[in-house]
Amino acid sequence: MSVTTLSERPPARTAGLFPRPGIPLLMALVGLVVLLPVLRLAWEVAGPALAGDLKALTRVLNAPMTWRATGNSLAIAGGATLVAALLGGPFALLAGLTDLRGKTALSFCLILPLMIPPQIVALSWIHLTGAGSPLLKPLGLAPPPGTPNPVYSSAGMILVMGIEHAPLVFLALRAAFRAVPRDLVEAAQASGARRWRILRTVVLPLSLPGLAAGVALAFVAALGNFGVPALLGIPAGVPVLPTLIYRRLSGFGPSVLPEVAVLAVLIGAIACVGIAAQLVLQARIDARVIGGSAPTAVLPLGRARRPLELLCWTVVALVLAAPLAALVSTSLVRVYGLPLGAETATLAHYATVLGLDQVGRAFANSLLLSGVTAVLLTAAAIPIAHAMADRRGPGSRFVRAVGVLVELPNAVPGVVLAIGCILVFLKPLPLLGISLYGSLGIILVAYLARFLSLALRPAQAACVALDPAMEEAARACGAGRLRRLRTIVAPLVAPAAAAGGVLVFLTAFNELTVSILLWSQGRETLGVVVYALEEGGSPTLAAALSTVTIGVVVAVMLAVGRLGRRLPPGIIPWRG
Repeated sequence: MSVTTLSERPPARTAGLFPRPGIPLLMALVGLVVLLPVLRLAWEVAGPALAGDLKALTRVLNAPMTWRATGNSLAIAGGATLVAALLGGPFALLAGLTDLRGKTALSFCLILPLMIPPQIVALSWIHLTGAGSPLLKPLGLAPPPGTPNPVYSSAGMILVMGIEHAPLVFLALRAAFRAVPRDLVEAAQASGARRWRILRTVVLPLSLPGLAAGVALAFVAALGNFGVPALLGIPAGVPVLPTLIYRRLSGFGPSVLPEVAVLAVLIGAIACVGIAAQLVLQARIDARVIGGSAPTAVLPLGRARRPLELLCWTVVALVLAAPLAALVSTSLVRVYGLPLGAETATLAHYATVLGLDQVGRAFANSLLLSGVTAVLLTAAAIPIAHAMADRRGPGSRFVRAVGVLVELPNAVPGVVLAIGCILVFLKPLPLLGISLYGSLGIILVAYLARFLSLALRPAQAACVALDPAMEEAARACGAGRLRRLRTIVAPLVAPAAAAGGVLVFLTAFNELTVSILLWSQGRETLGVVVYALEEGGSPTLAAALSTVTIGVVVAVMLAVGRLGRRLPPGIIPWRG
């Protein structure tokens, strides 16, 4: 067998910063799309301030409503994060370390609230806890007619957002639990330590970085959530920063962009502080394990297994099944407030809502935007993930820098990205003379930046798992980087990248936080129409459209779950 040395390889393969210009051009384009809206937003505030114009900054910072909304945002996001940790943490422990049965089905149910749009999650709780609740009213547990719905409050927002973001804590902490080596747990068991002591002294210390990551993700997600505060907070008179930005922009239009930009920078700064706190905590937590990875530890539950399984499914029934059942029941009754029965049931609301022109446009727009976003990001994820996995290759520092930028739009609240896109595309593009403002194009650009990191993670995991010997053999035969990417990497990584694209499709299909600020007449998305129907006083129509949307989400998730059987573990988040 002959060995090709470095001197025998074609010099064009190794010279320069990159072997071929395609990778740096792609990475530069990614950096531009991702970073430009954020930089433009920062300049909208910093530029006038550096020039001595502090009018917009002063008006916003001196307004009492700004600090009231900021205080509410911090308090509600903090409370929702606590609820998410209390709900997601125990489930992560049971699903990640114990012999609990039905883990895949349980994980599917726990992650479902994250895949359902926040406005639909809020709607389901509105219909569950209101005076006309189709589930609580027949039991005599609904609030008396004429009394406020208890979910219209800060406490209701905390509960609903905590349930919605509990999957973030669950996923991060479950991954940390599964990384605990089996030999450490078996050594503790051999020493006579019982389950609770093993958890306290071995498992939990090693899992603290995962807990910090999950808590930070939940806090930032709650801070930027729009759907829940809009439907629950506005009727209760509880403003938060995302709803304050929306009401200012929808009420006064682009003329208030300088002031809205200050609010967006404020919420972005708070989110960055939360992310920085996570990084500091993770740096101070010494949870390293010497040696290679070992199989996942398993703690037997013994006699407690059956009661814990019953408790888990009871919690799932209360926080997921009951609200969704109330939503479906509302969509089936003839008049809102009637109990569901043989005489009151009807499918007329489905026929009415699916026959509306705006609903048809919204479905078409959402399918187009989410489909194009998923396809483009799936195609881009493979070369980007491959470049990021090669940490020793030429240009690796540049690639890692772009990798950090990719996470930025997903880390900051969606309203920050939306305001940045408005500032970038409000005027026609230079040289081209084309304006994206008021078109589907501006929503597409925002989606591409927002969901790139979501598409990239499965592809990165697949690239890291590849055996480097295959590429080394192709390199020895003279194959360049692009040829290796096309003939070796892409076919092997494509299934994981496709799974990431489906996750992007699911998330973008019902997105509201970004599109609520970017849509225009005739360019509605599905999330915007659901919100508009509920705000317009058509709860049964909103419930019918929400039920159809949930059906689409569940069907796609089930299809992806079947695909996940052929993928490495961890690619599909609700599979083991």
